Amino acid sequence: MTIDVNVYLSRWPFRRLPDDETPRLVRRLRSGKVTGAWAGSFDGLLHKDVAAVNARLVKECRRHGEGLLIPFGTINPTLPDWQEDLRRCHERHHMPGIRLHPNYHGYRLDDPVCAELLGQAEKRNLIVQLVVKMEDERTQHPLLKVPAVETTPIVKLLPRFPRLRIVLLNSLRTLRSAGLKRLATAGRVWFDIAMQEGVGGVGKLAKTVPVDRVLFGSYAPFFYFESARLKITEAALTEKQTAAILRGNAGKLIDRADHEKPGG
Repeated sequence: MTIDVNVYLSRWPFRRLPDDETPRLVRRLRSGKVTGAWAGSFDGLLHKDVAAVNARLVKECRRHGEGLLIPFGTINPTLPDWQEDLRRCHERHHMPGIRLHPNYHGYRLDDPVCAELLGQAEKRNLIVQLVVKMEDERTQHPLLKVPAVETTPIVKLLPRFPRLRIVLLNSLRTLRSAGLKRLATAGRVWFDIAMQEGVGGVGKLAKTVPVDRVLFGSYAPFFYFESARLKITEAALTEKQTAAILRGNAGKLIDRADHEKPGG
């Protein structure tokens, strides 16, 4: 059984994708033995009505997910009243976490508003998924060139938020070994495998950072789900390591979000 920490619902803004209709995506995930999928919304990249984006995401997860899809709401701290969007994600929608896209929303990780957002997420015990990139810069639309998020400031931010849990999505085409090690030792940071490339790439990753910081993420439907499964198959990991990456690490992470709620 597998927990996929990196899937998206709705439409990618620039082209249609296979399985970009939720029922088809759910069938694909179930055929891959996925029992839980942490889902964000492509609408969160460019839509300004974030509250509506998150409400639709929750509705879609409930309508088609049959317990499989777990919504992770968008927060854009450059928009007015983002604190209310965060409150809704936590208190109304009961989400275990949020998903951030700093490069699409126009802020840096060393901007004061980012620190404020992370602090509020920590107080609410929310998992923070930070998406480093969405697509290769070479395939981006010429009118919307979006560079990868500069992750260096995370190392300085983490000591301020010792209980914060950050999952870096789509980071492994950008981060190299030294950067990975520095982030892994700086605080509670996890990495998904969606953009890990090369023969035996996941196995090499598990030697670079502790295996309990590695999560299964397919980035479906932007990437083919089967590609992520193949990365695990050819990684030459032990059975214990494979189980940890496929489900154990994510299961522990989301259990903490559920059981360590403020006031609990």
